[in-house]
Amino acid sequence: MHFALSEEEELIRDSARKLAADRLAPLAETLDRGEGRAEFLGNLKLLAENGFMALNIQAGFGGSEAGTVAFALALEELAAACASTAVTTSVTNMVGEVIQAVGSSRQQAEHLPKLADGTYPAGAFCLTEAGAGSDPAAMKLRARREGDAYVLDGEKIFITSGEYAGLFVVWGVTDPDAPKGKGISVFLVPADTPGVSVGKAEKKMGQTGSATNTIRFEGARIPADALMGKENDGFRVAVGELAGGRIGVASVSLGIARAAMDAAKSYARERKQFGQALTEFQGLQWLIADRELDLHASRLLILDAAAKKDRGEPFSKEASMAKLFASEAAHRCTDAAIQIHGGAGYCRDFPVERYARDARITRIYEGTSEIQRLIIARETLRQLG
Repeated sequence: MHFALSEEEELIRDSARKLAADRLAPLAETLDRGEGRAEFLGNLKLLAENGFMALNIQAGFGGSEAGTVAFALALEELAAACASTAVTTSVTNMVGEVIQAVGSSRQQAEHLPKLADGTYPAGAFCLTEAGAGSDPAAMKLRARREGDAYVLDGEKIFITSGEYAGLFVVWGVTDPDAPKGKGISVFLVPADTPGVSVGKAEKKMGQTGSATNTIRFEGARIPADALMGKENDGFRVAVGELAGGRIGVASVSLGIARAAMDAAKSYARERKQFGQALTEFQGLQWLIADRELDLHASRLLILDAAAKKDRGEPFSKEASMAKLFASEAAHRCTDAAIQIHGGAGYCRDFPVERYARDARITRIYEGTSEIQRLIIARETLRQLG
């Protein structure tokens, strides 16, 4: 397949690269220490003002209509500078896509412009529960119909951007007697809804700037028209949107991996051992070659999945392939970067140890590596007929 980028896609990539270098990279270490919240929110607003929070949203709602390829290119650039900011951007775009795909015209008109212009600092995707991670159909959060309202009771965990979000997309059980996965619906819930509370941020290994919270719903009453799509059709929506989210995670993984290898190559050119630069040693050259293959293959898999999505073709298998390969490649690249740095790579004076910590979660969220292999195998066998 020919991956010639359009002029607009190149412009978006270059704009993301410049913004990332100017604003995101200088803040990355501060965020990693758990500081800089105000500056982080300022950068989210700046990203919105430059169109990065609504890359797939229609222009009539303030979006860029740039497409998934542009989305992937932009996320790679943002993640190379600051993975925490990139994942927040990815999830917010995901929220917008759900609303555009299944939201009512009223919901779209009310909420999409606020995601696009930064009125909502971020959006959050509330699917995961304590007993429903890789198996979202096992969720327990209850959404009871009471007259012209639904009442939500339950808890969602590991919610990216929970404390920053102005709007939650929430899945809940509307028919507990339905077969597994058939009685789930999806709702739009503003963060300031009475009965909704945000728990403390998790103390994470990496991507510490992107707050990850528990969200509690205790008798949270929302109007009946907060339902998105049809009642009891929410699981189908979740499965479809997770596929798109995997392109985002793959792109974030690639950005982290690229940053790690860029740092490693720069270090290897300058560092001398036995009277010569590390880059003169064949063993290290082979290591760099293998990781360059990882970067290039990741990018091609991502662009393939993104292009299929933009063309309206089935892309679930390709998204899982991209997510699986890119996230595992990020592990290999960040590990290699530390090895090339030697003892220095294990110290926080150099950024590669942060890249390794940031990369680790990419093999878990939006579906573990094991789940991706199941999806790829299932789709491959299904294609046999």
